[in-house]
Amino acid sequence: MGVTDVLSVKAGVIYGEDVKKLFEYCQEKNFAIPAINVTSSSTVVAALEAARDKKSPIILQMSQGGAAYFAGKGVSNGKQEASIAGAVAGAHYIRAVAPSYGIPVVLHTDHCAKKLLPWLDGMLDADEAWHKDKGEPLFSSHMIDLSEEEVDFNIQTTAKYLKRAAPMKQWLEMEIGITGGEEDGVNNEDVDNNSLYTQPEDIYNIYQTLSPISPYFSIAAGFGNVHGVYKPGNVKLHPELLSKHQKYVKDKTSSKKEKSVFLVFHGGSGSSKDEFKQAISYGVVKVNLDTDLQYAYLTGIRDYVLNKKDYLMKQVGNPDGEDKPNKKYYDPRVWVREGEKTMSKRVMEALDDFNAAGQL
Repeated sequence: MGVTDVLSVKAGVIYGEDVKKLFEYCQEKNFAIPAINVTSSSTVVAALEAARDKKSPIILQMSQGGAAYFAGKGVSNGKQEASIAGAVAGAHYIRAVAPSYGIPVVLHTDHCAKKLLPWLDGMLDADEAWHKDKGEPLFSSHMIDLSEEEVDFNIQTTAKYLKRAAPMKQWLEMEIGITGGEEDGVNNEDVDNNSLYTQPEDIYNIYQTLSPISPYFSIAAGFGNVHGVYKPGNVKLHPELLSKHQKYVKDKTSSKKEKSVFLVFHGGSGSSKDEFKQAISYGVVKVNLDTDLQYAYLTGIRDYVLNKKDYLMKQVGNPDGEDKPNKKYYDPRVWVREGEKTMSKRVMEALDDFNAAGQL
């Protein structure tokens, strides 16, 4: 038995009950799915190839900045118009190509802080239009990140957005407890370390508030997470806190389930395999990866350019002869592909680390 045995949609973008069944299966079989930040068709392809070859589901997500890049850096984004257009364009592209890879895909958007809520509003408009026509939302899920705000505002605003998503059976991820470091223009490098650790009471409060609205939600709880890659010892992760969250909710609700909450691991780049393993054992179903993959994508292109430098300095003329053309070396399909291959290899490594490989 595998993931596809519990899903109604076996290949392509899934939503609603299929996302819930997928995450339940993750917890049952003790694995998590890497969430890959994509910024172009090229990075989408790299991630899909890795998941296909490792026989795993995958989560593809766009950040606000990544979505704007998808639309083009020359597009104005003063009112989030580039981020909305890019996210919608990326969603349509992923929906079009994902079935060709034969794997289930969760189509997600990443951190949406308070100042970026117009971006989320615009995407939800597109979701509702798609739902009216197709009977499902355009995106499988979104993330709202109000972790820098007061806890009550965070929870109540999240509840408001979940009420909008619920009729479409759309998943919503939220964050409580700040993820440190810097990512995509959001800088939390100087926050108080105590803000990096979520309390069990907050998790229960969220669970009690959101559960009556919809079962389709997950929580990114802080346990010392930091975006980016730092020297060993500079980041103090405490995944055992996640176990306390699950036990607290279980005791408070008298649930028979050991893992009542779907948890998310942010700032996965640079973490150890043991930290991943511990977090997954406590109910983490999704692990965000971005920084490591950016570097992996670069390495393929960097090494190609360094190795083929003498074939890239001009259009005609190389070590094989002054009249020899170089088009086959500088064609973007050649060197961009090298970045896809090295990124794909790093995604495959994550699929192994999170025990997601072979789960189809």
